[in-house]
Amino acid sequence: MREHETVPYSLEKLDDSESIKRAEALRDRLRTRRTCRYFSDESVPREVIEAAIEAAGTAPNGANHQPWHFAVVASPEKKRSIREAAEAEERRFYGEDGENPKASDEWLGALKDLGTDADKPFLETAPYLIVVFAQRKGGIEEDGKTQNYYVNESVGIACGMLIACLHEAGLATLTHTPSPMGFLREACERPDWEKPLMIVVVGRPTPDATVPAHALKKKPLSQISSWL
Repeated sequence: MREHETVPYSLEKLDDSESIKRAEALRDRLRTRRTCRYFSDESVPREVIEAAIEAAGTAPNGANHQPWHFAVVASPEKKRSIREAAEAEERRFYGEDGENPKASDEWLGALKDLGTDADKPFLETAPYLIVVFAQRKGGIEEDGKTQNYYVNESVGIACGMLIACLHEAGLATLTHTPSPMGFLREACERPDWEKPLMIVVVGRPTPDATVPAHALKKKPLSQISSWL
């Protein structure tokens, strides 16, 4: 390898039984994670959101350029404007604007068991919207010029870590991806070299919150893995 400055690799050493115990414990906690569409307006400490974003910021990424930005929206006025713009796109997607749906019949059929539609009240009710941006350029200095690498892969991993940390903190989440999402760049006052990737809605569920039974259907280990 090329010569470069290094620091010692640090990782807690565990015996096999402890490794298995911890992996299975985290698996079991993450198995309880469900997408929530019924959020209360109960407040959530800012420190929890900050800690989750810091956790996301440790994700592996191309060339250590860390090509992500997390815009946290808490302003009621800003959340309302995002909801209005998102619902306008969603009405076009579902064909609820009187025109032909943007989505194919197959896509709409796949969504049927989830009960989704163009109404997104959670965008306004939940205490926080974390709008995730992928930085196509910028480098670690965020100069807007330096090329970034493996951007979608890097930001995707970071989002997974963000959601896992928020779940560990006892918060409900929902990932929302209106299409197109260009309006989010203007709403969050981000530069044109950043691409909005998703909205992570964060808060506490309402006492009567439910999830579609279809969401409980998960592929077994034998179907999602192979051993060679």
